[in-house]
Amino acid sequence: MKLVRFGAVGAEKPGIVDSDGQIRDLTDHVADISGATISPAGLAQLKAIDPKSLPLAPAGSRIGAPVGNIRNVVAVGLNYADHAAEAGMPIPKEPILFNKFANCVVGPNDNVIKPKGSLKLDWEVEIAFVIGTRARHVAEKDALAHIAGYTICNDVSERHWQIERSGGQWMKGKVFESSAPLGPWLVTTDEIPDVQNLSMFCDISGTRMQTGNTKTMIFGIAQLLSYISEFMVLEAGDVVITGTPPGVGLGIKPTPRFLNEGDTIHMGIQGLGEQKQTVVPFTM
Repeated sequence: MKLVRFGAVGAEKPGIVDSDGQIRDLTDHVADISGATISPAGLAQLKAIDPKSLPLAPAGSRIGAPVGNIRNVVAVGLNYADHAAEAGMPIPKEPILFNKFANCVVGPNDNVIKPKGSLKLDWEVEIAFVIGTRARHVAEKDALAHIAGYTICNDVSERHWQIERSGGQWMKGKVFESSAPLGPWLVTTDEIPDVQNLSMFCDISGTRMQTGNTKTMIFGIAQLLSYISEFMVLEAGDVVITGTPPGVGLGIKPTPRFLNEGDTIHMGIQGLGEQKQTVVPFTM
């Protein structure tokens, strides 16, 4: 299944994508696509519904983030060896973890706001997984059973704040508003036979910048979930973003290339859809 949320910001409705690619309204069946909805029992109930028996979403509806009421967004840094090399950083011996805040999350095609005072705004195409079953000290062999589905995240980053004003941690460069466009869909795991072999791309203003594949991750998704669950409890609806392949603006030689107002970002992952944003100025 491809689950989706559509409608105005803060008033999104739950939906499902039918076999013709049209969004159908799930409002009569569930209140939202959230942790309770994407539990194994919740997904089983949704799977029993014929999407074409549902009303169509209004034409041209805005697409929101595919999961609502997000409690926690965990992120993984430097998880592709060639990205670590372009950033001039050693390959990590253990996954590097940081957090983005839930209020960073926006829809996949919403504008990215260039933060006030931003000097080095950057892009990162990443595959994200969404927890469906509470994960606490999970063995790697059991990890994928705790995942409800996969989606795309643009881990928008302010490198000046992340690196030069870091204070020893990355958070300042990762948690500004609109820094986590998510979606378009939550694709359930049964539609992705091999999550460690999905192609990825990102274009900036029409120029291909990132080309990668999840098979080149340093730490695979099952390993990441198991590792993270050693240190924290992951609840249904939590989102984990897993790192980016090479081609970010920071890594361009000899002169890095960062995002400016008016730039467009277009990214996609095989089987998970595509998202597009425009960079806009900060306003109060």
